[in-house]
Amino acid sequence: MTEPTHLLIAFAAGSTPQAREALGALRLPRLERLLRRLRPLPPEPVDEHAPETPHERALARALGLVTQAGRTPWAAHALHRTGGAPGPHAWAWITPCHWQAGMDQVLMQDPAALALDGAHERALFEAMQAWFADDGLELRLDAPGRWLARGELFRDLVSTSVDRVSGRDVAAWMPQSPQASRLHRLQSEMQMLLYTHPVNDARAAQGLAPVNSFWVSGAGALDEAPAAEPAPELDLSLRDSALRQDWTAWAEAWQRLDATRCAALADELERGAPVRLTLCGEQAWQTFEAAPQGFLQRFSGFFGASPASKRLEQL
Repeated sequence: MTEPTHLLIAFAAGSTPQAREALGALRLPRLERLLRRLRPLPPEPVDEHAPETPHERALARALGLVTQAGRTPWAAHALHRTGGAPGPHAWAWITPCHWQAGMDQVLMQDPAALALDGAHERALFEAMQAWFADDGLELRLDAPGRWLARGELFRDLVSTSVDRVSGRDVAAWMPQSPQASRLHRLQSEMQMLLYTHPVNDARAAQGLAPVNSFWVSGAGALDEAPAAEPAPELDLSLRDSALRQDWTAWAEAWQRLDATRCAALADELERGAPVRLTLCGEQAWQTFEAAPQGFLQRFSGFFGASPASKRLEQL
């Protein structure tokens, strides 16, 4: 049996009044075409204070991973999926980042906005690696802007995803557990180390924000490798503008997505190919799948009467 093409769209809706206003003005004809032909499964709510976003929860479900709050072992799973051997160890992602201190809160800027070049990242990694080792944590380079760490500290750690905390006060998302005190101390030590690091001097000369901390996410051990489920196509083209809360740019990105990937998925559906669509906002996610013709005949009038924005408002 042919596996369905599964498109999972992150940041498909926002919850602020400005986001709702931008959404109400959106016209997404290819998405509407899809929604008229697909059967909705029940929406899956995700608490706004949950450590992971709806799209991360939906992706974990699709991949057969643990979906307990803040306990999905993303780092170990990524290592396994790329041919590595996570073994019985606990792993986590370490993301260099910038914390912006205000009068009564400390905001974490989106780490992707740092634009950290390879040489500077390597220099920071080498400076921090020995400090992690002193705490029994093995640090490795993984992907640009993200490192991989191994250590027992991460086994039972509830960690918050970068996408959830970006642009928000870090205090609300810091791990709160006995073993997390070691992590808090290490973060304080790294803040002192990075304050006078030559990389940040060079960045300051270029008018760039300093790298002054790190964030831990995707922590845990992969106790049992999940079945080799085909991964959905995760589309993050709406991410950057949503995290910046630039809703004009977000609406433009949605229109491009509608004209490209949504159009292609609608064409696949028209040709009779099995397709699935998962839309993820800030508070919920919902999957739509191919439906029998009889179902569509009964309900096409109901679904066809509303623009796509009405469906997205529920997320």
